[in-house]
Amino acid sequence: MSQKIQTALISVYHKDGLEEILQELNNLRIKFISTGGTREFIESLGYECEGVEEVSGYPSILGGRVKTLHPKIFGGILYRRENEADKKQVKAYDIPSIDLVIVDLYPFEQTVAAGGSEEEIIEKIDIGGISLIRGAAKNHKNVLIVSSREQYKPLYDLLKEKQGETDEEDRRWFAKEAFKVSSGYDSAIFRYFDENANSALRVSHDEGKQLRYGENPHQKGIFYGDFNKIFDQIHGKEISYNNLLDIDAAISLIADFDETALAILKHNNACGMACRPTVKEAWEAALAADPVSAFGGIVVTNRTVDKAAAEAINSIFFEVIIAPSYDKEALDILSQKKNRIILVLKSAGKALQPMQYRSVLNGMLVQDRNVSIQHATDLQVVTDKAPTASETEDLLFANILVKHTKSNAIVLAKNKQLIASGTGQTSRVDALNQAIEKAGNFKFDLQGAVMASDAFFPFADCVEIAHEAGITAVIQPGGSIRDADSVDYCNQNGVSMVTTGVRHFKH
Repeated sequence: MSQKIQTALISVYHKDGLEEILQELNNLRIKFISTGGTREFIESLGYECEGVEEVSGYPSILGGRVKTLHPKIFGGILYRRENEADKKQVKAYDIPSIDLVIVDLYPFEQTVAAGGSEEEIIEKIDIGGISLIRGAAKNHKNVLIVSSREQYKPLYDLLKEKQGETDEEDRRWFAKEAFKVSSGYDSAIFRYFDENANSALRVSHDEGKQLRYGENPHQKGIFYGDFNKIFDQIHGKEISYNNLLDIDAAISLIADFDETALAILKHNNACGMACRPTVKEAWEAALAADPVSAFGGIVVTNRTVDKAAAEAINSIFFEVIIAPSYDKEALDILSQKKNRIILVLKSAGKALQPMQYRSVLNGMLVQDRNVSIQHATDLQVVTDKAPTASETEDLLFANILVKHTKSNAIVLAKNKQLIASGTGQTSRVDALNQAIEKAGNFKFDLQGAVMASDAFFPFADCVEIAHEAGITAVIQPGGSIRDADSVDYCNQNGVSMVTTGVRHFKH
């Protein structure tokens, strides 16, 4: 049903962008009703405007907390134009017909983010605005609701195109946008009051980015989040669903390292990783672990990429590189491939949300992010032989890597270089055998290497296999009722073992 806008109620916190809308509404001879500062703004442009107080017969009270909350205002918005009983009541109580509502909400989230006081934050919980939005959206068969500055352009285009006429499809679209605004606003308020309590789940993201596809071409994919808050993409093609998964894994891994480090990831697992004095040296050591898997992978480092590193890295095909900065010469080299995605990481901390969410069955799983990192002081030596200082460094290096590797996981490392890993296996023995075979394929000598396990050893089989391959030190959480079996074997064969007390499953 087409309907002509005759009266607009306008009450906004932000005035920017409103002038063009007001001019078009005035050209269409639409009457204005408004409040306080918005009324002053409208009248400053030379347009006539009736105050809400004049319509309701009540002044703004309680320091502005109550202005629009009145039956004459909400009656004008909510009455059903086709309902005879509603028409009679509207006429009996002299209630004006309001066909267009333009409102925005107090900046609650911005006030919280800016560190506002409790009093300031509470005063930014909008009551009248949110009620106007919900009321107008509910009665979208008769009323057009504009609930955000983001909707000014579609409103302006609609006014221009249809000269003040709207149909139900138009009004329904704006109503949908209004409920998106109101639900997001209420979720933000709830999260403020429920800080760290997790008594309920409220997740709200607007304007999801349509991806080319999901995990596979036949699947639809959308990203909800602010990618540009974390990264500057300075080169390359559009980022895909799978790229985002790998980028998330890469940032999570590199955030756990303070010294110069570089990792190469494939399908969320590190296939190469090393800590070295320079990025170029770290690249060379990381690539050596598995140059086959590195093809088409994700490269991440926590230091500036210079020309020497870029020349080395540019020797193979990879999809994404992430670093805090790049030398100009390095960018010139890395940009030679037009589709290569080059990202500047603004802050690893911004990328790591404190909570992780995963859909499962008909609901969601929520957990704290695994931010646990073990240090030398956290290690308990459970064997007669203690690891050497260099072995301890390698054990801590490998323990971080195994934390970021799909379970069941085994990581073999030496001289702060990933030698090989066993990833996502249903048996820990299979994971270890996979790692040993892979190390052999790339001609690594495992004599003096260390092993990290993401969970305890229920039997001594893994330490037996590791020792026979040349492994001299082991790190694991401990906690099995048969820990003694593994410890006894290590003692009998001169292998050192430390436990952390922290399991690092990653499913």
